[in-house]
Amino acid sequence: MLAIETKQLSKYYGDHLGIADVSLEVNQGEVFGFIGPNGAGKSTTIRTLLGLLIPTSGEASMLGQNIVDKGHEIRAKIGYLPSEVNYYDEMSSKELLEYHCRFYPKADVGEIETLAEYFELDLEKKITDLSFGNKKKCAIIQCMLHKPELLILDEPTSGLDPLMQNRFFEKLEELNAKGVTIFFSSHILSEIQRMCTRAAVIRDGRIIAIEHIQALLEKQMKKCRFVFREKPDELSFPDGLQHPNWHGNKLTFEYLGTVNELSRWMTQINLIDAVIEEPDLESIFMNYYTR
Repeated sequence: MLAIETKQLSKYYGDHLGIADVSLEVNQGEVFGFIGPNGAGKSTTIRTLLGLLIPTSGEASMLGQNIVDKGHEIRAKIGYLPSEVNYYDEMSSKELLEYHCRFYPKADVGEIETLAEYFELDLEKKITDLSFGNKKKCAIIQCMLHKPELLILDEPTSGLDPLMQNRFFEKLEELNAKGVTIFFSSHILSEIQRMCTRAAVIRDGRIIAIEHIQALLEKQMKKCRFVFREKPDELSFPDGLQHPNWHGNKLTFEYLGTVNELSRWMTQINLIDAVIEEPDLESIFMNYYTR
């Protein structure tokens, strides 16, 4: 049984495209990435899966059940973390989380204190007095309390400082080791690289690639800046070197190819400095879009 399966799932807002023909298969126990720039269709896909939006066409199932016919049963087994959270302002975090637990038979009220201590959340503060980051911590705890079989995370780290991000990832790894499937939507490549085995790339509401992360890494375009002792009169470039630009004895370029090949070329030229940078996600998307 697949944790998530969609077949040509589409959602239109009148004549405006939300998503079109989205087809995905997410295995149980997998950490699956869903990546794309803001506005690409990530949140629309997630909200359609959760039943917050009614699909225009196509079909989808989660945990073996149809999202339209069995939506209420599915949602009892899912933990959802939205990119932005809105709560009852006058409740304290503790009151809110205890209220949440009443909806789920498997929820463990005793876990509230444990998770709040782990994520350094003050349970007594009212929601209205919490920073955006602390509201996100409350949402993280909420999505885990009822022991879901599937976690759906939409831009989950926004608002978290680096320490809390690391704790969050460690908790996800712990849950995944226990068999929890994780659908991880983000526009931050480093998060996808750390957490996921496979990822789908979405652009303008359509899936343009589904890749194993290792394959995605091999296709990354790297940004390079090389400083030569002096500008050579002639220089042969390796395959994959694109858009070379000279500034005196400095050469900047983009490179799409294996690191081994680039390293071999570097040993053959007279360098005094070299900088090789991982591209931002937008650069990788552009590489996909232009192919």
